[in-house]
Amino acid sequence: MDRLQLEHSEVDQVNRLLDRHADELWPLDTEEALHRAAVLAHQLPERTQDRVAAFRLEQTSGVLCISGYKVDQDRLGPTPSHWRDRPDRSPAHREELALVMLGSLLGHPFAWATQQDGRLIHDVVPIKGHEHEQLGSSSEALLTWHTEDAFHPLRGDYLTFACLRNPYAAATTVGYADHLDLPDGAREVLMQERFGIRPDESHLAKNNSEPGMDAFDDINEMQRNPDLVAVLFGDPAQPYIRADPYFMIVPDGDQEAQWALDALVKAMDNAMFDMVLDGGDFCFIDNYRVVHGRKPFTPRHDGTDRWLKRINLTLDLRKSRSARPVAAVRAIH
Repeated sequence: MDRLQLEHSEVDQVNRLLDRHADELWPLDTEEALHRAAVLAHQLPERTQDRVAAFRLEQTSGVLCISGYKVDQDRLGPTPSHWRDRPDRSPAHREELALVMLGSLLGHPFAWATQQDGRLIHDVVPIKGHEHEQLGSSSEALLTWHTEDAFHPLRGDYLTFACLRNPYAAATTVGYADHLDLPDGAREVLMQERFGIRPDESHLAKNNSEPGMDAFDDINEMQRNPDLVAVLFGDPAQPYIRADPYFMIVPDGDQEAQWALDALVKAMDNAMFDMVLDGGDFCFIDNYRVVHGRKPFTPRHDGTDRWLKRINLTLDLRKSRSARPVAAVRAIH
């Protein structure tokens, strides 16, 4: 993984930019605000822009962490108990704006109508009742490694996080796809369209506020009849990956595909490493080159729990145009 430690002068530059524009750019999820944030991103420190550009061009590893920013914990207040508890104006608006600007150097922020009620910026917090679920809001269970929204052809190119606090050093797990120790023949099978990936639980109606929304009809169909896709694609020597083993199936009788999938899981399990995000860290994950998960931790539910902000980024908004009601709406239906 790659890390950029901001110098004090660079942190001051970021804060001055936020001071000037935080009030102007609220709310953040309008097309006007997103456009303005993308323009302002070019006033971020030059070293930051340079490192993000190298990351986008795959000149670095598939994980980039930018550290050194300081989060005002008093302004932030308590960690919410649920993502639905977010007030009209987030106390972390400055950090959200910084994340949007940094993300705009990579791609276009977008949302899912079937995830966190279509919000562009997600709150990742431990939720009571989700402790043992395969959700970002779980805690006591291992969140198994995956590429984000692997089930969907319009999944993001990048996943971005802003860590607001992580008092007990809960570890994000990370693994690279391009150096896996796979047995002979497995790579060739994994590059064939022989694997089904069902939607993960964050997209299910039960985990959203409007379960009757039409968009969930498509999710239900993907649950029943997932398309068969390749797990590895691109350059066989340094492949991209699309996988979420907890939600994956292979057709009945395809023992070779099951063997290849089992081999991939074993190889990736052996390659995973821990990454602990601290308050003020901004993390970027290449969703084509890297898988991620999270190790178990014990939540406190007292307002001091781990709290991340999360945004999905795409390199090409146009490819999802038919799945968005109008061009100015960033939520995929």
